[in-house]
Amino acid sequence: MDLRKLKTLIDLVSESNVSELEITEAEGKVRIVKSGGAVVQQYVPAPMPAAAAAAAPATVAELPAPVAAAPTGHVVKSPMVGTFYRSSSPGAKAFVEVGSQVKEGETVCIIEAMKILNEIEADKSGTVAKILGENGQAVEYGQPLFVIE
Repeated sequence: MDLRKLKTLIDLVSESNVSELEITEAEGKVRIVKSGGAVVQQYVPAPMPAAAAAAAPATVAELPAPVAAAPTGHVVKSPMVGTFYRSSSPGAKAFVEVGSQVKEGETVCIIEAMKILNEIEADKSGTVAKILGENGQAVEYGQPLFVIE
């Protein structure tokens, strides 16, 4: 990616309310994350064919892609983009905890999207084995939230 373009993106993130930006192009992937007052960036070049990789000197250290262990059991995924909440209000008890028995159709969390609170229901009965979402954090469409065994 062009250095001028990269600098422009960093400046835009620094001056805006955006906390994270990720762009994927043919040359590679850039992820810019604003934490506090500083902007942190990562650059992962696109994979090169084996012959070209052997001939080309490495100018940017490649970052290994994080490998997350696939959770065992049934995964309840976010049906939308929004903010994940484990309870109905800040002081209220969480809908479920690790070890809680849930029935299909029972509310397990809330996702706020565009000022609308959407109750997310378990799509399978069982025991909550893991809670993967962080309370008050943004979630993406299809992001795993819970593991039910």
